[in-house]
Amino acid sequence: RRHREDNKRIDSVSTTMIATQISTRAMPVVAARRANVQNSGTRFGARMVTVRASNNEIDTDAIVSDLQEKWEAVENKPAAIIYAAGAVAGVWLSNTVVGAVNALPLLPKVFELVGLGYSAWFTYRYLLFKSNREELVDDIEALKKKIAGN
Repeated sequence: RRHREDNKRIDSVSTTMIATQISTRAMPVVAARRANVQNSGTRFGARMVTVRASNNEIDTDAIVSDLQEKWEAVENKPAAIIYAAGAVAGVWLSNTVVGAVNALPLLPKVFELVGLGYSAWFTYRYLLFKSNREELVDDIEALKKKIAGN
């Protein structure tokens, strides 16, 4: 009887919602959690899931045209391609090094302690007092000017 009531409730939901049943043992549950999903209950080892349509609309044509304009504005295209390939290689290499360091038994905990200590120092040095926050803002502005070349 409860199953019928659940079905009636789902049938009354607006057309922008989709109801599906996903086994709790299947991988689609992970995908469902990523897609703005709301758990409606469980019944007989199955999970009732309500998927809501997102109101965030992306104008892909505008993005593609913007990217094309930016690519056409690039003067030295081979150098840009080499820089992009270097960036991808750098990210891959960083990921490999971090994975290798993370596999060592003691180092990740030491790095966590160092990070915690640095975060505490940074908070005390720049965020705790108003005059120090103003100094941080000034330093950031100076760095922005230095990078932008103004």
